[in-house]
Amino acid sequence: MKGKRLVINCDDFGQSPAMNAAIMHLLEEGLVSSATIMAPAPAFREAAEWCRKREQPNIGLHLTLTSEFEALRFPSLTGSPSLHDESGNLYRTVEEFERGADTRDVMRELTAQYELVRESGIAITHADNHMGSLYGMATGRSHIPHVLRWCAKRGLPFRLFRKVDPSDPLLGPMPGVERAAARASALAGVLGVALPDYLLSHPFEVLEGETYDSFKRMLIGKLYRLPDGICETYIHPGIDDPWMRERIPHWEKRVWEFKLMMDEDFRYALRDAGVTLVDYRFIRRHGRESRLRAGARLAASVLGR
Repeated sequence: MKGKRLVINCDDFGQSPAMNAAIMHLLEEGLVSSATIMAPAPAFREAAEWCRKREQPNIGLHLTLTSEFEALRFPSLTGSPSLHDESGNLYRTVEEFERGADTRDVMRELTAQYELVRESGIAITHADNHMGSLYGMATGRSHIPHVLRWCAKRGLPFRLFRKVDPSDPLLGPMPGVERAAARASALAGVLGVALPDYLLSHPFEVLEGETYDSFKRMLIGKLYRLPDGICETYIHPGIDDPWMRERIPHWEKRVWEFKLMMDEDFRYALRDAGVTLVDYRFIRRHGRESRLRAGARLAASVLGR
């Protein structure tokens, strides 16, 4: 696909009132592509009711199987013991989840989250995964084949990636990630699950010496280096309030991400770099050609063995 198209997705919708306030504002102003909502999280009801009243058309499902912040722990919807640590809440880390979670319990939980969001009056446009817990990045125990089949049954595009940008600070250096992406992309092609071409990441934490200005320069630089195709990047915007300052590590990064979406320099750079913002409805409509190509590659590799 020729042209630079970018999905800017707000993760963690429903995690807390501070996150909700920032995401609602960005959606209202049309400054981002979409948001993904956390069904088990404490502020889910507030976010879901806002979406229902507005008939918000660009909301996805943030499949949530970890609860990382000490001051913001919560359990699963299904209560399956294998999904919880000794506190009775979802695991804090991806490694704990990968080692402890039973696959059948995982899939039941994903379905419960999907049904709760739908029952809340939200038309789900896509799915992604909180903290990448389903990817197998910590121990190699991936749930991606199960999740892609689950998405296929529901007609949901999924946040994964067909290709790896070597310059990506998180994905680029990971050993084996390109091969894993190719396998997952081929399976998605066979199943008819639409994916973006690239996922562009950046660190969640505030790096040593990092400021708002240096963070802004980094993300604006990415706009000018976007490859042709459909890319996604994610943000975790939050407003600057006392609750978040006290309880959320690296809260400054969330405030920076909120501020950046409203920054005139960033908005100008989008236009100047020739980047078109799209959402997952675009991926659903225009992903068929890529899915068929991926399926053909998988069939050819099987026949050639």
